[in-house]
Amino acid sequence: MPITAVYPGTFDPITHGHTDLVQRARRLFDRVIVAVAANPAKAPCFPLAERVALAREALAGIGGVEVRGFDSLLVDFARRMGARVILRGLRAVSDFEYEFQLAAMNRELAPDVETVFLTPAERYAFISSSLVREVAAHGGDVGGFVHPAVAAALKKRMR
Repeated sequence: MPITAVYPGTFDPITHGHTDLVQRARRLFDRVIVAVAANPAKAPCFPLAERVALAREALAGIGGVEVRGFDSLLVDFARRMGARVILRGLRAVSDFEYEFQLAAMNRELAPDVETVFLTPAERYAFISSSLVREVAAHGGDVGGFVHPAVAAALKKRMR
Protein backbone atom coordinates (compact mmCIF):
# COMPACT_ATOMS: atom_id res chain seq x y z
CA MET A 1 0.00 0.00 0.00
CA PRO A 2 1.52 3.36 -1.00
CA ILE A 3 2.36 5.68 1.88
CA THR A 4 1.77 9.43 1.64
CA ALA A 5 3.55 11.81 4.02
CA VAL A 6 2.56 15.41 4.67
CA TYR A 7 5.42 17.81 5.45
CA PRO A 8 3.78 20.89 6.97
CA GLY A 9 5.26 24.29 7.63
CA THR A 10 4.96 27.97 6.98
CA PHE A 11 7.88 27.81 4.52
CA ASP A 12 8.40 31.57 4.76
CA PRO A 13 10.52 31.04 2.70
CA ILE A 14 11.41 27.48 1.76
CA THR A 15 15.14 26.84 2.31
CA HIS A 16 17.70 24.27 1.21
CA GLY A 17 17.15 22.59 4.59
CA HIS A 18 13.48 22.06 3.73
CA THR A 19 14.39 20.80 0.26
CA ASP A 20 16.92 18.38 1.74
CA LEU A 21 14.23 16.91 4.02
CA VAL A 22 11.81 16.54 1.11
CA GLN A 23 14.42 14.74 -1.02
CA ARG A 24 15.25 12.32 1.78
CA ALA A 25 11.60 11.80 2.70
CA ARG A 26 10.86 10.97 -0.91
CA ARG A 27 13.18 7.96 -0.58
CA LEU A 28 11.07 6.74 2.36
CA PHE A 29 7.55 7.54 1.18
CA ASP A 30 5.77 7.04 -2.11
CA ARG A 31 4.30 10.54 -2.12
CA VAL A 32 5.28 13.65 -0.16
CA ILE A 33 2.92 16.59 0.11
CA VAL A 34 4.57 19.83 1.18
CA ALA A 35 1.74 21.50 3.08
CA VAL A 36 2.22 25.27 3.22
CA ALA A 37 0.27 26.61 6.18
CA ALA A 38 -1.58 29.90 5.84
CA ASN A 39 -0.68 30.65 9.49
CA PRO A 40 -1.69 34.33 9.62
CA ALA A 41 -0.81 34.43 13.35
CA LYS A 42 2.87 34.32 12.34
CA ALA A 43 2.42 37.34 10.02
CA PRO A 44 4.38 35.73 7.18
CA CYS A 45 6.62 37.81 4.96
CA PHE A 46 5.13 36.26 1.82
CA PRO A 47 1.42 35.64 1.19
CA LEU A 48 0.32 32.02 1.03
CA ALA A 49 0.00 31.88 -2.77
CA GLU A 50 3.56 33.16 -3.20
CA ARG A 51 4.97 30.73 -0.63
CA VAL A 52 3.24 27.89 -2.47
CA ALA A 53 4.60 29.09 -5.84
CA LEU A 54 8.15 29.46 -4.46
CA ALA A 55 8.02 25.99 -2.89
CA ARG A 56 6.81 24.51 -6.18
CA GLU A 57 9.70 26.15 -8.00
CA ALA A 58 12.27 25.07 -5.40
CA LEU A 59 11.01 21.47 -5.49
CA ALA A 60 10.46 21.17 -9.24
CA GLY A 61 12.05 18.06 -10.62
CA ILE A 62 11.58 15.92 -7.51
CA GLY A 63 9.08 13.28 -8.56
CA GLY A 64 6.31 12.23 -6.22
CA VAL A 65 6.19 15.64 -4.51
CA GLU A 66 3.21 17.99 -4.43
CA VAL A 67 2.92 21.43 -2.86
CA ARG A 68 -0.42 22.58 -1.47
CA GLY A 69 -1.52 25.44 0.71
CA PHE A 70 -3.86 24.76 3.63
CA ASP A 71 -5.76 26.62 6.32
CA SER A 72 -7.18 23.95 8.61
CA LEU A 73 -6.14 21.53 11.32
CA LEU A 74 -3.13 19.64 10.06
CA VAL A 75 -4.63 16.24 10.84
CA ASP A 76 -7.78 17.14 8.88
CA PHE A 77 -5.63 18.19 5.92
CA ALA A 78 -3.56 14.98 6.21
CA ARG A 79 -6.70 12.84 6.17
CA ARG A 80 -8.11 14.73 3.15
CA MET A 81 -4.84 14.00 1.33
CA GLY A 82 -4.90 10.33 2.31
CA ALA A 83 -1.68 10.72 4.31
CA ARG A 84 -0.78 8.31 7.08
CA VAL A 85 2.39 10.19 8.07
CA ILE A 86 3.18 13.71 9.23
CA LEU A 87 6.82 14.54 8.57
CA ARG A 88 8.54 17.05 10.84
CA GLY A 89 12.09 18.36 10.75
CA LEU A 90 14.29 18.70 13.81
CA ARG A 91 17.29 21.01 13.47
CA ALA A 92 18.36 21.07 17.10
CA VAL A 93 17.48 19.62 20.49
CA SER A 94 15.68 22.88 21.25
CA ASP A 95 13.09 22.01 18.55
CA PHE A 96 12.24 18.71 20.20
CA GLU A 97 10.04 19.82 23.10
CA TYR A 98 7.65 21.81 20.90
CA GLU A 99 7.62 19.12 18.21
CA PHE A 100 6.96 16.44 20.84
CA GLN A 101 3.90 18.39 22.06
CA LEU A 102 2.61 18.79 18.50
CA ALA A 103 3.08 15.09 17.80
CA ALA A 104 1.23 14.15 20.99
CA MET A 105 -1.69 16.45 20.16
CA ASN A 106 -1.87 15.15 16.59
CA ARG A 107 -1.83 11.56 17.89
CA GLU A 108 -4.79 12.41 20.18
CA LEU A 109 -6.70 13.99 17.31
CA ALA A 110 -5.78 11.36 14.71
CA PRO A 111 -4.41 8.09 16.16
CA ASP A 112 -4.20 6.64 12.64
CA VAL A 113 -1.67 9.28 11.51
CA GLU A 114 1.94 8.83 12.67
CA THR A 115 4.52 11.58 13.11
CA VAL A 116 8.02 10.91 11.79
CA PHE A 117 10.99 13.17 12.54
CA LEU A 118 13.95 13.72 10.23
CA THR A 119 17.02 15.84 10.79
CA PRO A 120 18.51 17.89 7.97
CA ALA A 121 21.95 17.25 6.58
CA GLU A 122 24.57 18.85 8.82
CA ARG A 123 25.38 21.53 6.25
CA TYR A 124 21.76 22.78 6.52
CA ALA A 125 21.16 22.31 10.24
CA PHE A 126 21.72 25.99 11.06
CA ILE A 127 19.45 27.36 8.32
CA SER A 128 16.01 28.62 9.31
CA SER A 129 13.53 30.70 7.38
CA SER A 130 13.69 33.44 10.00
CA LEU A 131 17.51 33.67 9.76
CA VAL A 132 17.31 33.75 5.97
CA ARG A 133 14.77 36.59 6.14
CA GLU A 134 16.97 38.49 8.59
CA VAL A 135 20.07 38.16 6.40
CA ALA A 136 18.05 39.25 3.35
CA ALA A 137 16.57 42.21 5.24
CA HIS A 138 20.08 43.48 5.90
CA GLY A 139 21.13 43.09 2.27
CA GLY A 140 23.09 39.88 2.76
CA ASP A 141 23.49 37.21 0.12
CA VAL A 142 21.11 34.31 0.83
CA GLY A 143 21.94 32.43 -2.38
CA GLY A 144 23.68 29.63 -0.50
CA PHE A 145 20.60 28.94 1.63
CA VAL A 146 17.69 29.09 -0.81
CA HIS A 147 16.70 28.39 -4.41
CA PRO A 148 17.56 31.26 -6.82
CA ALA A 149 13.86 32.11 -7.28
CA VAL A 150 13.48 32.44 -3.50
CA ALA A 151 16.60 34.62 -3.27
CA ALA A 152 15.20 36.89 -6.00
CA ALA A 153 11.80 37.08 -4.29
CA LEU A 154 13.45 37.97 -0.97
CA LYS A 155 15.59 40.65 -2.60
CA LYS A 156 12.51 42.18 -4.21
CA ARG A 157 10.45 41.93 -1.00
CA MET A 158 13.16 43.45 1.22
CA ARG A 159 13.74 46.54 -0.95
